[in-house]
Amino acid sequence: MDFSQIAKNQPSAEPGRFGRFYCQELINSGGMADIWVATDQDGKNYALRRLHKNLRFNFVARKRFFRGCEILSKIHTNEFVITYVEHGTIDLTPYLLMEYVEATNLKIVLSRQDPILAENLAQIIIDSALSLEHVHESGYMHLDFKPENILVTRSGGVRLVDFDLAQPKPDEPITMSKTPGTPAYMAPEQLLKEPFDARADIFSFGVMAYELLTGNKPFPGETPEEILRAELSGPPTNPREYNADIPAALEPVLLKCLKREPAQRYPYMSVVVRDLQGALYV
Repeated sequence: MDFSQIAKNQPSAEPGRFGRFYCQELINSGGMADIWVATDQDGKNYALRRLHKNLRFNFVARKRFFRGCEILSKIHTNEFVITYVEHGTIDLTPYLLMEYVEATNLKIVLSRQDPILAENLAQIIIDSALSLEHVHESGYMHLDFKPENILVTRSGGVRLVDFDLAQPKPDEPITMSKTPGTPAYMAPEQLLKEPFDARADIFSFGVMAYELLTGNKPFPGETPEEILRAELSGPPTNPREYNADIPAALEPVLLKCLKREPAQRYPYMSVVVRDLQGALYV
């Protein structure tokens, strides 16, 4: 189900009271939910994620929303993952309360070429990898790893968000009848609806890191079919052809993350982190 199409019919959200919170400012709106800066009775600020009203009785949307909340509640004790506070329902509307940080998602930072990116690029790449390593070591796959789900603070700090699509990390590759996600960052086995495991996240990380370093996606396309065709046609352009300043030792790390066959990619994010740190001298 494409919740983004449903969200297009959402009336514009207005500030106002939501249970014991006051929603002050809408800071993001996605296919399933809005995120507000919300204040509690003591005047403390939080980020409050609230399911769209017209999805309140949508079983699939509610299940997905609450699964993301439960997973975050189990893995949030990491400096590179957004901090969980609580979740529940208010007036039948599911919500998730998180720490509030002054930050912008990495998609926006990249699109406007924010100086934060140039000044902290190596650390943002490594910290993003560390966030995904923590998710995997906690027993989960993120399955929607992309710049839009990485917040970057004014000091270049990283927070991974949005665990709605996350799943337990399997011992063997699994097949799902539907594989929701963002096609530009999905591994070919996901787009082909073939069995996949946590190495799909490693591919997604490779796409994101390649894009940050080159300003280009490794497998461009406007539709899932075009993206898949690019992924199956061969390896991407060597990153250093786009950006000669990329350290030579970093290029093979990126290209290994982006291998067509999962068995040819890195087996674990911890190994990716090790090689990234070596290549970037961090």
